[in-house]
Amino acid sequence: MFKHTHTWFLGLQRPAKQFFLGLLDVSLLFFSVWAAYAIRLDGTFVPTTEQWSLMVIAPLVALPIFWQMGLYRAVIRYLSEHVLWVILMAMSMSVVLWATVAALANLYSHAVLPRSVILLYWMFGTMLIAGVRFVARWLVWLPVQRRYRGHHALIYGAGEAGRQIVATLREGRDIFPTGFMDDDEMLQGKDVNGLRVYPPKQLPYLIEHYAVREVIVALPLVSSARRRDVVEMLEQHAVLVRILPEVAGVGTGRNLINRIREVDIGDLLGRDVVAPDLKLLGQTIAQRNVMVTGAGGSIGSELCRQISALNPRKLVLLEQSEFALYQVERKLRDVAACPVVALLGSVGNGRMMASLLAEHDIQTVYHAAAYKHVPIVEENVLEGCRNNVFGTLGIARAAFETGVDTFVLISSDKAVRPTNVMGATKRWAELIVQSMAREARQVGSRQRFCAVRFGNVLGSSGSVIPLFKEQIAQGGPVTVTHAEVTRYFMSIHEAVQLVIQAGSLAREGGTFLLDMGSPVKIVDLAANMIRLSGRTVREGKSGPGDIEMVFTGLRPGEKLYEELLIASGNAEGTSHPKIMRAVEPSISWKSVQENLARLREVLQAGDVEAVRALLMQRALEITQSEPELPLAEPPAVAVPAAQVLPLKRGNRMPGEPMRGQDDSLAGQG
Repeated sequence: MFKHTHTWFLGLQRPAKQFFLGLLDVSLLFFSVWAAYAIRLDGTFVPTTEQWSLMVIAPLVALPIFWQMGLYRAVIRYLSEHVLWVILMAMSMSVVLWATVAALANLYSHAVLPRSVILLYWMFGTMLIAGVRFVARWLVWLPVQRRYRGHHALIYGAGEAGRQIVATLREGRDIFPTGFMDDDEMLQGKDVNGLRVYPPKQLPYLIEHYAVREVIVALPLVSSARRRDVVEMLEQHAVLVRILPEVAGVGTGRNLINRIREVDIGDLLGRDVVAPDLKLLGQTIAQRNVMVTGAGGSIGSELCRQISALNPRKLVLLEQSEFALYQVERKLRDVAACPVVALLGSVGNGRMMASLLAEHDIQTVYHAAAYKHVPIVEENVLEGCRNNVFGTLGIARAAFETGVDTFVLISSDKAVRPTNVMGATKRWAELIVQSMAREARQVGSRQRFCAVRFGNVLGSSGSVIPLFKEQIAQGGPVTVTHAEVTRYFMSIHEAVQLVIQAGSLAREGGTFLLDMGSPVKIVDLAANMIRLSGRTVREGKSGPGDIEMVFTGLRPGEKLYEELLIASGNAEGTSHPKIMRAVEPSISWKSVQENLARLREVLQAGDVEAVRALLMQRALEITQSEPELPLAEPPAVAVPAAQVLPLKRGNRMPGEPMRGQDDSLAGQG
């Protein structure tokens, strides 16, 4: 019965609803006057003719005032506590006017209208007029709220996307759409799809009075900077923020719901991604055989995903972890239109690398295989050196000798003036690739060798972002090494897209830098992530807030600040606005051989401290030197014959015979 009555009443036109509300107010005001007389005069109250006149006049005087004050323009569903003040003023004005009418009609006397009746009428009228409205609001919402098991949510953006999201939420029971928020003043205060549109400044009020626990940002067509500003405003409040990412067009509401995700730190970077150059994207991939080393890692797997969409002839995945290889290969088989070959192996095994490159006729190599976690490499110096330095040497030499057209090394900003072993090994890897590029030019080869250097990518394995998410989910504390640590961040999708385009720009080799934007303080990043989860930062162990932030101190080899250039200003632009070419010192292949020979000697001896010292010393000296860096001491041995790979096709190092390969220093790909 109630359900049918509720549906019938909500289906009435607005004038009909206003008529019923006015009729109810007349009845309540008439009852208020009668009750005031009855309480004041005690016993059985029998109104006189004059009193009957005053009882009839009271609601007739009040109704125009109520209308003028907007009590019949307000929508019951969206009444707020502010209406109490309006009702108080309206009742006060109507009572004063009623008493004035009584006096002008010579009806104001102690016998006809006692002063206490005026006060009682004002009290009863105020309580009943306000009470009936809030009871009506509760009754209107009750059947709707009973359908939902979850929490209340606001939709930021009353456009097409927001309206479709609301329509889909109403089909379920998990989230109750309470209303819209929008910056458009023309929409504020109006109803869209049956929900009120509020200005953003009313968010604290809505959180307090409507138990809003979530805000869904439905602004798919605005710029990244504008979306960042909205998210930063919302994160100041104790709500969970989720976001609808940018889309080219708006589809069905259900599809949009599936695209809603939690806000991540990438949404706060405000980076407007430059549309990729399709010619650069496909130049080294389309109709070519491509190999990705470290294919199971975060960068490697994203490389594979994007490469598979660029129409390669064949995609070869090289990975030393069986599980990681299985995972990436399984995902690619569902989306790749080209053959996908999954290979287990290490890039340090030069003989195997040369054989695989020749067997699959590889034309482009993206070398992402590396040990990159700073603290782990710092504790495992020998393995870090084997994999990152000699692994790069193995795959790069194999690529040179088998005639691979394009070789791209995934490097790191930690290679710039390195303070840790991982950064030093990456700098050595850059020097190896730079030397290969120089030798290719000297022998007249059209092969291209280059390195692409960038900072942290959001969501990569070992990134601070997943760690912070895990710590927040556990209730804290969130650990930050130092209050002043800053890092560059870029989304993994954008980074890989730029890496692919940089490979096409490497006509004469070199090191490329990606525009990482402005550095981000890690302490601010942690605080933002805590707030985006709907919680607050706690000051100390016993202070107010939800999640404590603890400073643990810099780890061995960790920098406060990261750099992308060895010398400030030593960069030149390219045809792509977010890719620069570094102009930095490099050394000849002969000098690289001498340095590698000395490094191999101490590595084979298992002398951890000697390897660490040589890695750091040479990386820093080469960074600060001119080409052809001399050694502090002559190498004890020449480059072993076993170091050089057998030629399969293509080029051979000048002055070097064809030799075998010793696998004793094979690293992990």
